[in-house]
Amino acid sequence: METPPPAAASPGAPTARPGAIVAVLALAGIVAALTQTLVVPLIAQLPVLFDTSASNASWVITATLLAAAVSTPVAGRLGDMYGKRRMLLVSLVPLVLGSAVCALSSSVIPMITGRGLQGFGMGVVPLGISLLRDVVPAEKLGPSIAIMSASMGVGGALGLPFAAAVAENTSWRVLFWVVAVLALAVGALIAALVPADRPAAAAAGRFDLPGAIGLGAGLIALLLAVSKGADWGWSSATTLTLFAAALVLLPAWARWELRLRDPLVDLRVTVRPQVLMTNTASVLVGFAMYAQSLVIPQLLQLPEATGYGLGRSMLAMGLWMAPAGLMMMVMSPLGAKLSAAKGPKVTLAVGSLVIAAGYGLSVPLIDSGSPWSLLLVTLVCNSGVGFAYGAMPALIMSAVPASETASANSFNALMRSIGTSFAAAVIGVVLARMTTDFGGFPLPSENGFRTAMLIGCGVGLAAAVVAALIPVRTAKAPSEATAPLRPATATHT
Repeated sequence: METPPPAAASPGAPTARPGAIVAVLALAGIVAALTQTLVVPLIAQLPVLFDTSASNASWVITATLLAAAVSTPVAGRLGDMYGKRRMLLVSLVPLVLGSAVCALSSSVIPMITGRGLQGFGMGVVPLGISLLRDVVPAEKLGPSIAIMSASMGVGGALGLPFAAAVAENTSWRVLFWVVAVLALAVGALIAALVPADRPAAAAAGRFDLPGAIGLGAGLIALLLAVSKGADWGWSSATTLTLFAAALVLLPAWARWELRLRDPLVDLRVTVRPQVLMTNTASVLVGFAMYAQSLVIPQLLQLPEATGYGLGRSMLAMGLWMAPAGLMMMVMSPLGAKLSAAKGPKVTLAVGSLVIAAGYGLSVPLIDSGSPWSLLLVTLVCNSGVGFAYGAMPALIMSAVPASETASANSFNALMRSIGTSFAAAVIGVVLARMTTDFGGFPLPSENGFRTAMLIGCGVGLAAAVVAALIPVRTAKAPSEATAPLRPATATHT
C-alpha cells in the first residue's frame, strides 16, 4: 500500500512518540464505542425510570443511530477541510454535553436529546483513523490503523459489563458522568499529545451544506424505516412512506453531489472499483459482525427451562461477551502483519471467512447448554472482525486522494453502520417470526436462533467473495492515490 509520509506538524504543535499518539486515539475510539452499549442494561428499566412507553423509550437508542449516521460524513468532510485533529476535538464536545444531559435527565425527552448529542460524537473513530495517515510514520501505519479500528470492539466489550455492574449497584446516572469525564480526559490528551495535521490545499473550498442536508434527510428516512419498521409494521403507511422518501432523496442527493467541485462526498472517488467494492464488503461485514451480538446475549439470558437458554444475569452476560470484544484488539496486530505481507484485500477476505466460520461453528453448539461454547463462537467471529475492520480503512486510504481520507473513511464507517442497521432489522424479523410459547409468552425459538446464525454465516461468505474480487491498485501507478478526480470544468453551485 502506497502511503504518503506524515505531514509536518505545525509550529508549536504538541509532539509525542507514535505509540502514545495511537494509544490516545484508540482511547478516543473506546470512549465513543462505549456510548453505544451504555444503555443496553437500562432498556427494560427506561419506561419505569421516565414514566413512558417502551416504544418511546426505544428512541433512546434510535436517536444515537440517526445522529451518528447524519454527522459522521459531515465530520469527515470538515476534517479534510479544517484539520482532522481539530474536528476530533470538536466531535468530543457533543459527546461530553450529551452525556451530561443524559445524567441530569428526569424525563424521556431530555434523555433522547442527550443520546442524540452523543451520536454526534461518533465521527471520532474514522477521524482518528484518517489522522493516523498524517501523524504516524508510514512503517507504523498498518498496525496503528488496526489498533484504532479494534478500539470499537473494545469499547463495546467493556460497555456491557461496566453498564450492568453500575446499573445493579449504583445510580444509572453514574454511567453518563463517567463517559463525560472520560471524553474530557481524552480531549485533554489529544490536545497535549497529538500533533495537528495540515489540511491539504486540495481540500479547500466551500462546505456543501445542501448536500449535508440532503444526505441527512435521506439517511434518516432510510434508517428510521429500517430500525422502526418492526414496531410500526413493515407494510404500514409510515414505513412505506419513509422507504419511498429514501428512494427519492438519496438519488437526488447523488445527482447534486456530482454537479459540485467541492461535494460533501466525492462520488467520483466513491465509485472507483476498489472503494466501491470495499464499501460493499463493509456493509456485509457490518451485518455479519452485528448479527451474532443480537443472538448470543439472548441465548445467555433466556431461562434454562426453555431447553436452550442459559439463564445468566445481565452482568454475567456482559462478562461472557467481553472477551470477544477484547479479541479484536489481540488479533489486530496479526491482521496488520497479514496486510503487510499479502495486502489488506487478503486480510479482509480472510477476516470475512473467519466470521463465517464462527457462525458455522455456532449451529451445533447452540444447544450445548454451556456458555463456554458460545464464548468460543464469539471469539472466532470477533477474530474475523478484528482482521476485517483493520483492512477496510487501509484499502480505502490507498485508493483515495490524501485530501479526502477523512471523508472517505467516514463514508466507509457509515456503510458499516448501515450494515448493522439492516442486521438488526433482518435478525429481528427472523426471531419475531420463529417463536415458541413459554408460559404464555412468545420467545425466539431454538430454530429461530439457528436460522439467524446461518444468515450471518451466509453474509460473512458473501463478504469474503466481494473482498476477493476487489481490484486492488497496482504499484505501477502509485500517484493515482493522491490525484484528484474532479473535472476542471465543474463549478460549485
